[in-house]
Amino acid sequence: MANLFSPLKIKNIELKNRVVVSPMCQYSSTDGFANNWHLVHLGSFATGGASLIITEATAVSPEGRISFADLGIWKDEHIDKLKEITSFIEEHGAFAGVQLAHAGRKASHEQPWNGDKQILPDHANGWETVAPSAIPFKTEEVAPKELDKAGIEKVIADFKSAAERSLKAGFKVIEIHAAHGYLINQFLSPLSNQRTDEYGGSLENRSRLLLQVVDAINEVWPADLPLFVRISASEWVDGGWTIDDSIALAKLLKPKNVDLIDCSSGGNTAGARIAVKPGYQVEFAEEVKENADILTGAVGLITEPKQADEIIKNGQADVVLLAREMLRDPHFALRAAHQLGYEVKWPVQYERAKW
Repeated sequence: MANLFSPLKIKNIELKNRVVVSPMCQYSSTDGFANNWHLVHLGSFATGGASLIITEATAVSPEGRISFADLGIWKDEHIDKLKEITSFIEEHGAFAGVQLAHAGRKASHEQPWNGDKQILPDHANGWETVAPSAIPFKTEEVAPKELDKAGIEKVIADFKSAAERSLKAGFKVIEIHAAHGYLINQFLSPLSNQRTDEYGGSLENRSRLLLQVVDAINEVWPADLPLFVRISASEWVDGGWTIDDSIALAKLLKPKNVDLIDCSSGGNTAGARIAVKPGYQVEFAEEVKENADILTGAVGLITEPKQADEIIKNGQADVVLLAREMLRDPHFALRAAHQLGYEVKWPVQYERAKW
């Protein structure tokens, strides 16, 4: 029986356990560059025993950033510091993954601790946002520009170029961000996508951008390295994206070299009522796994070792992704192994602290 500390082979890499660090925005970059904050932040999870550490949403273009302080990978100059970070992570027994992202209509915002408000295009640190349709996320916000065909082609090309840089930077996993109301999720949802061309209407049409991004990445990303997609498995709103849509999408993605669906939810509709409780999204991972026959990741208020272990033991998901609990305790994996009775290797510098 698999458990939280069972290895998991995905293509040409083997995760030493099922503890994965979920992408967590830090809003601490200048011009997209990683810095020592990111090195220490991400590196601590590697010394803390996690098997895979995925960067925060990393913008494929300047206009794809959530805020002016987001991490980026839209130019070659970004590679060197990212390479330093991925090298450190691998030196300590983990793999580094990158979440490639475009914020779409949810771009051009202040940092959360400065109010998280939309910054207008004509203000410092602001720019014009884009989306499948000219519908703002919130009624009081400036409407985004509807992407034309040339704009869509640029988005696809930006993801492809970002994938090439990701490889040069030493990442071993790419996760495409198609969740939380960002650009690809905006195309998927019938609420934010009201196009009448081949990118709107049916589920297949609304999925077209994501499928084309996957195809473009596959042209440059090695076939033996993992490719994940994070989705919002439910929009939590009547008439929005559903778990059945997610299963159908996963069935479209699996033949395209996608290995794992990271099952989050929400984020595309302001004011959605989400029934938040411990492990509230695990059922989405379980349903996609069972019905689409694909690896899944469970995420969302997973905070206790026993809780995480049972998700794996019960076959509800193949990995668990932790976010806030990792901020509280970057050494969650070492603590979990102790509490659950599994023997794991510690960094030699920390062995004196073993329980």
